[in-house]
Amino acid sequence: MNCELLAVGTELLLGEIVNLDAQIISQGLNEHGVNVFWHTVVGDNPARLREALEIAKKRADLIITTGGLGPTADDLTKETVAQAFGRPLRMDEEQLLRLRERMGPKMTPNNEKQAMLPEGCTVLVNDWGTAPGCAFESEGRHVIMLPGPPRECRPMFEYRALPYLQKLQGGVIGSRYVKIFGVGESTMEYQVTPLMERLRGVTMAPYAKEGECELRITARAETKEEALKLCDPVVEQVRQILGSAVYGVDVASLEEVVVRALRERGKTIAFAESCTGGLLAKRLTDVPGASQVFGYGCVTYQDEAKTRLLGVSPETLAKYTAVSEQTAREMARGVRALSGADIGVSTTGYAGPDGGTEECPVGTVFIGVCWEGGETVLRPDRRYMRSREQVRRSAASHAFDLVRREVLGL
Repeated sequence: MNCELLAVGTELLLGEIVNLDAQIISQGLNEHGVNVFWHTVVGDNPARLREALEIAKKRADLIITTGGLGPTADDLTKETVAQAFGRPLRMDEEQLLRLRERMGPKMTPNNEKQAMLPEGCTVLVNDWGTAPGCAFESEGRHVIMLPGPPRECRPMFEYRALPYLQKLQGGVIGSRYVKIFGVGESTMEYQVTPLMERLRGVTMAPYAKEGECELRITARAETKEEALKLCDPVVEQVRQILGSAVYGVDVASLEEVVVRALRERGKTIAFAESCTGGLLAKRLTDVPGASQVFGYGCVTYQDEAKTRLLGVSPETLAKYTAVSEQTAREMARGVRALSGADIGVSTTGYAGPDGGTEECPVGTVFIGVCWEGGETVLRPDRRYMRSREQVRRSAASHAFDLVRREVLGL
């Protein structure tokens, strides 16, 4: 099924508000196997909306509109859509009663238009606002109309529109999300393309995230559990192809995987951060249960702090500078000794936009990890660093991945 999203509202065209509805609906449809091929935005103008509808009717099996269902004079979506599909509007007495109960004695007459719905439609009851949505089939096309405010659109889409679509499609969609770090998008796609081309009854779609990649593996079956079982063998094949670059399946983040791995093994971790400025500690403590594995974090931005708190040798700083493999090693050792944690992690680098040297230009970061009986330092590839924020986020992600690999013995 191919879908076009048609957002109605002059405020969207003027940039006064962001079209969050399109993001909400596109993500949801994608997860349920519906192709979103077009996004269209139209102002509160019946003629232009009618023109956009005529175009959508020619190219989409499913048309979803957002906005224009309210009580004011410029809320004309229902009227225009109904006219375009030859569906007269009729007063829905049940919805009118709901409106009166919800709005009380102060309800003005113009609010009654919200209960005017296309003849023969499926009413999508709005428990999060006043204007009901609706759905119908006409001219071989399915049409769904949803309210515009995201606080209403999101639950209306999730709890009203999606069940309607699932009945149309038959069966239930299930997806597994394979998270990948340390392999670029093009390399990842090249490696898994032969598998993608062999798949039957299961689909696989690659996505590029900031600093990492994701593969969504999807199948349809009578129940979600059956659909997920169809996905599982493909997940295992992806693991065999990409190896340790797969850091998890159906997980939220690298730091979530690190917290779980440390907790399962009874290990603790501590951070000594320079260029990341506390980002490692922030990301780790965003994960519920982090207190079981994390107790100490030091932000040692200046050389004096590195020496006083972590015991980094002044000679090391003088000879190699703060941004060096040697300093990263001593920082990791120092925070491990200071905290008594099983693992000490350090970051030091030039996040930019100033600083750097010919040998260590802006974007250079050294990440140290120290544990009982061993230590290592990583200098990630800096070619794709474009901003101070990217350098810091990338450094934190590489640090978590390095810890993941050490803890899991990879």
